[in-house]
Amino acid sequence: MGTLETDSTPAWLSREELESARERLPILYVDAVPVRVDERGAVSAVGLLLRANADGEIQRELVSGRVLYHERVRDALLRHLEKDLGPMALPQVPTSPVPFTVAEYFPTPGVTPFHDPRQHAVSLAFVVPVTGDCAPQQDALDLAWLTPDEALAPGVLAEMDRGHGVLLRQALAHLGHPV
Repeated sequence: MGTLETDSTPAWLSREELESARERLPILYVDAVPVRVDERGAVSAVGLLLRANADGEIQRELVSGRVLYHERVRDALLRHLEKDLGPMALPQVPTSPVPFTVAEYFPTPGVTPFHDPRQHAVSLAFVVPVTGDCAPQQDALDLAWLTPDEALAPGVLAEMDRGHGVLLRQALAHLGHPV
């Protein structure tokens, strides 16, 4: 018997390879709604990121990002939560996470409430309790903890782009909060 060969292809695509893939097939993403829960398990606060988009406009967003080749969904969730909320966020991701919905983002506006001008993406969306200290990281300018009612205010939802406001409403409805 010969030696076992393993695939040593790197997990990241080059910029050109990623652009080519985005033109040809859906890309898998995760979206996370970070929440704080009280002693009864009820959501007391929702964490929303503040970011500048490509046009320089300030918008609120959920934690979101790609699942890498050969990466478990749970590991992708943890990686993106740490990247956006900091290493001390202490997200409580179950061993076998189950999404509350699947969002399909299209480059063409209006196909679904979810829009990504770069690509067709399929995102598994999760509600993730966090118990630690959070601080915005990477390109996040701020992190605001809002009560569910504050998060659902029309002004806050209007600051959310690409369908993240729809996902937020779906997450809170999934948790039994009136929307």
